[in-house]
Amino acid sequence: MNYWWTSDYHFSHTNIITYCNRPFKTAEEMNETIIKRHNERVKPEDTVFFLGDFIFKGGKEGGIEKYRLFEKRLNGKFIFIRGNHDNNNSLKTIITKMYIYCGAKTICMTHRPEDADPSVPMNLCGHVHGRYKVKRLSEDSLIVNLSVDVWNYYPVTFNEINARVADFLRQDKQPRKLEG
Repeated sequence: MNYWWTSDYHFSHTNIITYCNRPFKTAEEMNETIIKRHNERVKPEDTVFFLGDFIFKGGKEGGIEKYRLFEKRLNGKFIFIRGNHDNNNSLKTIITKMYIYCGAKTICMTHRPEDADPSVPMNLCGHVHGRYKVKRLSEDSLIVNLSVDVWNYYPVTFNEINARVADFLRQDKQPRKLEG
């Protein structure tokens, strides 16, 4: 079993293609590409931490039937953290923030970066789509953007996250050892 992280699939959200400059002509093409890439990496027994915005809000784009159809097509056992577009759809997760201990550090996971915790060495978020992959939250804390837009529409492993953090720290003007 492996662990994976991702966010912001925005299934069936036609306008997200324009808003985020996604390389798809239609929502259907976007949906199918994301499902294919997800299942290329994630196995049925794996755990997926999904950091918000699984499917667009209620109505024709994100009703309960569509949410269940997408979830059934994706490999893995999901732990959903609520995103801003998950309030009015069928996801109904009650988790807004979660802490885990992984890779010898405490990690805070949330959808919106403004809800991150600067007292822990690493935060994982979604919501910001293509704005950045890693940045400083405080002197001793980083935030990693797991929006699918910046990971070529694939979920990622903790090793991939750590590799990106290591690259960031090598290039950072004032690198610090982040412990947790």
